[in-house]
Amino acid sequence: MKPNSVFVPKDYRPPLDEYNTQKAIAYIKQTFQEEFAKALDLKRVSAPLFVTEESGLNDNLNGYERPVSFDVPAIGTCAQVVHSLAKWKRLALKRYNFSVGNGLYTDMNAIRRDESLDNLHSIYVDQWDWEKIITREARNTEYLKLIVRSIVGAICNTNDRLHVRYPQLKVELCRDVAFVTTQELEDMYPTLTASERESAFVKEHKTAFIMQIGGKLRSGKPHDGRAPDYDDWQLNGDIFFWNDVLGRGVEISSMGIRVDAEALDRQLTAAGCDDRRDLPFHKMLLGDELPLTIGGGIGQSRLCMLMMGCAHIGEVQSSIWDAETVRICEENGIPLL
Repeated sequence: MKPNSVFVPKDYRPPLDEYNTQKAIAYIKQTFQEEFAKALDLKRVSAPLFVTEESGLNDNLNGYERPVSFDVPAIGTCAQVVHSLAKWKRLALKRYNFSVGNGLYTDMNAIRRDESLDNLHSIYVDQWDWEKIITREARNTEYLKLIVRSIVGAICNTNDRLHVRYPQLKVELCRDVAFVTTQELEDMYPTLTASERESAFVKEHKTAFIMQIGGKLRSGKPHDGRAPDYDDWQLNGDIFFWNDVLGRGVEISSMGIRVDAEALDRQLTAAGCDDRRDLPFHKMLLGDELPLTIGGGIGQSRLCMLMMGCAHIGEVQSSIWDAETVRICEENGIPLL
């Protein structure tokens, strides 16, 4: 686990006072939900805060994060606080009888106990999780790019409406999306780390979608970790915006076309996770019993801090921080909620 860190922008001043910060957060979240649901034809549904351990529905993220778990004496089993709803959403689309072209979104709240803390990372995660049923013919890169552009459009529409409500906020977002694969990034910047490659590319293009995350590159290492049982590693990626306040690219969304039976079979073997084949969710996938989908998560707090020009995620969400983070923020006028 990396040590905690705080970056303090030079001459930083909070864009709004605490009262108006809270009002702006509410406005961003409500407005984006409207724009997003309209752009992708999504319906809001209720979602779980926790799932049973044996269901296999929890997201394993990079494979090393420990879920927060607790026993439930009333039902005689253990539950886990979700890391994300990547698998649950796909099952919900089947259970709720959604049809091709329609989808769902939900407010997802999670605890990631092993997260290193910095300007962008907290142990509390809030995001819009979404999932949409597609045809087999739509399992291709061009459809993926179409959906990415729609999401970026919803984000930029929200930012434009925010400027009307709060003209003192000056963050500009670029609607034009640059698409690049992780292998292309490695070839462009062979001496940089994965995160440095991302920022170098996003600095030049302002808005980017970095594709094909999970499998090994020619260097022998993956660009980043990705669980083998939700995204197809050839048809996924992350949406990034350039953040002037932090001087770096910021990931706003992780998303992708989901695995079909063939991709799941291949990726479970590649990741050394063949033991998951016996879990209920994975059996359904391998048996082609679940709809083909595209989906992802969009960080609520990250979107708010990006649009408002905040320096730290703690300015737009209430979490807990180590003493050094609190001290540095207090000394530099960064108000943690």
